[in-house]
Amino acid sequence: MSEASRSAVSPEERVRAVPARIGKYEVIKEVGRGSTGVVYLSHDAYYGRDVAIKVYNMDAGADAQRLRSARKMFLSEAHLVGMLQHPYVLPIFDAGEENGRCYIVTEYVHNARTLATYCRPDNLLPLDDIIEIVFKCAKALHYAHTRGVIHRDIKPSNILLTQDGEVRIIDFGIALVSDADISRIEGIAGSPSYMSPEQVQSLELTARSDIYSLGAVMYELLTGARPFRAGNLQKLLHQIVYATPPPIHKLRREVSEELETVVVAALQKEPAKRQRSGLELAADLARVHQRLRQSNTRIDLQEQFGVLRRLKFFHEFSHVEVREVLRASAWQHYAEGEEIVREGELDDRFYIQVSGHCVVERHGRRIAVLGTGDCFGEASYVPGAKRTATVRAASAVTVLKVSATQLEQVSISCQLRFIRVFLRTLIGRLQSAE
Repeated sequence: MSEASRSAVSPEERVRAVPARIGKYEVIKEVGRGSTGVVYLSHDAYYGRDVAIKVYNMDAGADAQRLRSARKMFLSEAHLVGMLQHPYVLPIFDAGEENGRCYIVTEYVHNARTLATYCRPDNLLPLDDIIEIVFKCAKALHYAHTRGVIHRDIKPSNILLTQDGEVRIIDFGIALVSDADISRIEGIAGSPSYMSPEQVQSLELTARSDIYSLGAVMYELLTGARPFRAGNLQKLLHQIVYATPPPIHKLRREVSEELETVVVAALQKEPAKRQRSGLELAADLARVHQRLRQSNTRIDLQEQFGVLRRLKFFHEFSHVEVREVLRASAWQHYAEGEEIVREGELDDRFYIQVSGHCVVERHGRRIAVLGTGDCFGEASYVPGAKRTATVRAASAVTVLKVSATQLEQVSISCQLRFIRVFLRTLIGRLQSAE
């Protein structure tokens, strides 16, 4: 669970509602609440880890059907304790019932955000990031499917992105588990916009239903729009069963035909026409990713090395150190007007401007102009810190994005030189501004 995955509550509500203990766990604070329950932060002293405790809504005043559904969702997740051990699935550590209060205990992911953050047209991720994220989700779903678990509620808000860019699939409350009868919930269960046609029609579900839902998530990550939109639920469900979504390349021109073909396959109406498994979808994405990187690399590594060698930033670096930085980085191009970093967002990357001009904006006001050889991204020095300004391409721009995590893997001499030059460049810019 994460703070970003649940809606905020007022301080007054938190003070009133927070229990001192839940089972054997001491409660630190409430971190959010949703339609199905309240989430608390606790620390498991025995294992030395922070955990999230989700307490299901079992309000005695609720109608009988809601109470039955809440209990079935609890039992469904409780059944999965220790069952799904995968790096891209949020682990469920424990479950319990105490004084009529049902709860599950999961990993607590600090400073995570859900993929819903990146489904807005003005905040889309680069194509290679999207492909990597969905690749990891596909691998995680394949793992769950081979263990007899169908998630049934794959959507952007049920996929976390951790601070270091890793994925966690969450919320198995309505999952179908092959060896359990407890997961049957009356009516259509799931989030309508991401349901497969067979899920909408209450037909028998297979793993390919989750493939469809993940395809719908990828469509939205790529375009900033859901595959189907309608004024009411009935029209939406009809579109899911019978209509064809708008072509992706018309909504985002840079999406290749090959990538669109993969998404279209996942969104096929007939399950048999989709990828056979999460593993097959992951393999398709891996091939697209490899070709995308090849086609997007406008100059080869030797030419990149030559370009960096000429930048003032790298004058003090040895040849070996320049190549180390190249291996810890990504070469990316931005069109005029595109945002490179956004004020208020988390990002662990440093940026070296290879060519072009950028503007720095804070609260919508321009405060600086950056040119070739400049650097930005100093917030990466502080774990969990948010960007204090937006950097936007003022012309066609090429930047070198250096991952703070990958930078830690290069030699100590290279790390020290990078940090020294980066700070010196920033200080020089500040002095010039004064």
